[in-house]
Amino acid sequence: MIQQEGPGWRFARDPNRADYQCLIGGETWAFELTDPEWRDLVGLLSALEDQHRSLADQLMEEESIDLEMERGVWWASLEGDRNHWQLSLVLTGSQGRGVEGHWPSPAAMAIVAAMRSALDSQD
Repeated sequence: MIQQEGPGWRFARDPNRADYQCLIGGETWAFELTDPEWRDLVGLLSALEDQHRSLADQLMEEESIDLEMERGVWWASLEGDRNHWQLSLVLTGSQGRGVEGHWPSPAAMAIVAAMRSALDSQD
């Protein structure tokens, strides 16, 4: 079992659980995800972070950026500037449930790093 948390975020993954192997959360919320939902989410958030990284050097110090992406049952938005960003996400239509979450900076950057690391260490 993997459990990590920091100010404004938490992440847990237990591949031995039956239906919902992953839990992600923010300051005042949390929800559980199936393994396919979690893998799709990590792919989406990684793509958003990579896109931000590729554009960050082109932004002036006072300039902001808003990136949105949809993948499968997920929609996510990354908003910020060249150095900091926040993250919002929505899960729709999966197994008859829908959820929303939001992480401000720097919690957003920390949870994406934790989820990417967990996926990389598993594969």
